[in-house]
Amino acid sequence: MTGALVAPARADITSRMTSSVQLTVNSAATQMNRIGSAFSISGNNVDTTDGTTANTISAGTITSGVYAPGTIAAVQDDPGESFSFTQAYTQADAIDTTGPNIGDVSPYGDQLSTAAGVAGDLAGSVTSQGALTVTAGGAGTTATGQFVTELQIN
Repeated sequence: MTGALVAPARADITSRMTSSVQLTVNSAATQMNRIGSAFSISGNNVDTTDGTTANTISAGTITSGVYAPGTIAAVQDDPGESFSFTQAYTQADAIDTTGPNIGDVSPYGDQLSTAAGVAGDLAGSVTSQGALTVTAGGAGTTATGQFVTELQIN
């Protein structure tokens, strides 16, 4: 058997190492949701009226996006017999056409406000060797340190 020639193996290898630090301080924020109207009525062995029209469920009106159901009365069908009558109403928030100024409380019923974050001792650094340091800050802050190693072989 004679010697065989073998081609050398070749590969391009790329190695990448990165370090990063991200620091965030949240701003003040307000989130608002307008509450809509809700009206329900139910009964058993009763007739309803708005005072002028029998068997009326609602004589309500809508003004500026807010429903007002009007007055509904229930009259028992058979006096002395059992009956039930339930009426529920949630008033909507009026439509705000201008929007609140910063720091104002809105006229909407569902509102969540958060204060601005406080940096405090918030800090982060990356050394020339890639070492990370992060220091927690006050409320409403985040500090994220990341080290990534990539190895690519072609």
